[in-house]
Amino acid sequence: MINKKSKIFIAGHKGMVGSAVLRKLKSKGFSKIIFSEKKNLNLLNQKKVFEFLKKKKPDLVIIAAARVGGILANATLKHKFIYENLQIQNNLIHGSYLAKIKNLIFLGSSCIYPKFCKQPMKESYLLSGKLEETNDAYGIAKIAGIMMCYNYSKNYKINYQSLMPPNLYGPGDNYNLKSSHFFPALLKKIYLAKLQRKKHIILWGSGKPRRELMFVEDFAEALIYFMNKKIKEPFINIGNGNDFTIKWYAKYIMKRLNVKLKIIFNKKRSDGMPKKCLDITLAKKYGWKPTNDLDKGFDATLKDFVKNR
Repeated sequence: MINKKSKIFIAGHKGMVGSAVLRKLKSKGFSKIIFSEKKNLNLLNQKKVFEFLKKKKPDLVIIAAARVGGILANATLKHKFIYENLQIQNNLIHGSYLAKIKNLIFLGSSCIYPKFCKQPMKESYLLSGKLEETNDAYGIAKIAGIMMCYNYSKNYKINYQSLMPPNLYGPGDNYNLKSSHFFPALLKKIYLAKLQRKKHIILWGSGKPRRELMFVEDFAEALIYFMNKKIKEPFINIGNGNDFTIKWYAKYIMKRLNVKLKIIFNKKRSDGMPKKCLDITLAKKYGWKPTNDLDKGFDATLKDFVKNR
């Protein structure tokens, strides 16, 4: 049983997801949270990770560390995406087992599903078709992590579970246009266009792909909810069940920033998956209820972007 006195190690505590989980745990009174700076603990270094876990021996390990990025980074850095993600998760999952740590949560991605997956995407649709070409390396690494947690849990009688979020956004997001996901890229382009008094913005693809978007604080809340659940299935989808087109999100941001811009679509760029919406029926069966207030999430995100990015 994980309680407020339990030792919890967050791998990737400085990333958008890890920092949100850290804030949420602290706000709920969890006092024994462990984390380590990259200069002190390189998660790619197996020996150091194994030694760290054996020495600290937390009650729960949360794997929020990963190499992540948008469509350009995924397509051009596949070698890094597959190696680094496999290495990080292998070190942490196997290292936790060796250190006799009973509880672990691995965070995946909706990229694990086939490119032309039936919608909404049920957990049972995993491996039912080919992955989307630009992020197959990342998706394969995440699928490997799911299978590793599931089989370790089954064979060693431990509780290593995997949660699959949709696209996440919020404070601490990455706004580098070469490596960011679609929503922070939209926000930055539209915000700068307003500042520079431009008349238009250029967006990649057709604007037609549909994406589910979840505020990172809501996902952190879900993670904490599932900390003390015993999951029978290989993994669980965590989303809000709503999806909109890229064009819709661009118009939403313009409305919130009180600006009108012409959208020019660069159709030479890939759209990625045509549609990504998670089926959250299974999560609801465990008693979890999704929250989705895009306005509230956007306000917090914009404030952080203007102040820090």
